[in-house]
Amino acid sequence: MQADDVKQILEQQLEGCTAITQGEGCDFSVTVVGEVFAGLTPVKKQQLVYGCLSEHIANGSIHAVTIKTYTPEQWAALN
Repeated sequence: MQADDVKQILEQQLEGCTAITQGEGCDFSVTVVGEVFAGLTPVKKQQLVYGCLSEHIANGSIHAVTIKTYTPEQWAALN
């Protein structure tokens, strides 16, 4: 699996979100920006992203994932 594959999966399943992915093979780092994260706890944010990738984690095509999530406002403040 490639980083672009992970990006495509996340952006298809998390409507209105932008994913920035790094990594290759089965280890990835993802940053996901979207309004969907507004008002959610950190655990709920992680669960949303893991839910999108669960099939690929279960079949071993993704072994490790580091996740960062931001609302558009939080992302703008960082950049």
